[in-house]
Amino acid sequence: MSDRRIMIIGYSGSGKSTLARKLGEKWGCEVMHLDCVHWLPGWKERKREEKADIINSFLDAHHSWLIDGNYTKDCYERRLREATQIIFFKFPRRICLFRALKRYFQYRGKSRESMTKGCEEKVVILKSPGAVRRFLQNGL
Repeated sequence: MSDRRIMIIGYSGSGKSTLARKLGEKWGCEVMHLDCVHWLPGWKERKREEKADIINSFLDAHHSWLIDGNYTKDCYERRLREATQIIFFKFPRRICLFRALKRYFQYRGKSRESMTKGCEEKVVILKSPGAVRRFLQNGL
């Protein structure tokens, strides 16, 4: 198999993690879910330097990889430069919001596979259209 280095980016709820997991299984590639890098248990954010160390170590260690998540402040330029493919999910926002709600009900009270253990699925109350748009674009 040739080296595959694939970035999957897009709105929250668009299916990035699901695609990364399925392609990783099919092709035998290592998968990094950036939500697992960003969040510590209890929804605490990891320090930027620590995230960079984790991501850079992953990129250095693997010739083939799939990375899902946006996190444009976390080794984004390197990921873009080294990726052989970039998949961008840009589904309508209403579909992504529906999928995020569906995910909440599926994983309510527990952590999903693509999230740090100790970060139970939650719903964020968004009080304005702008807040909904920012959530869909940037995640939590």
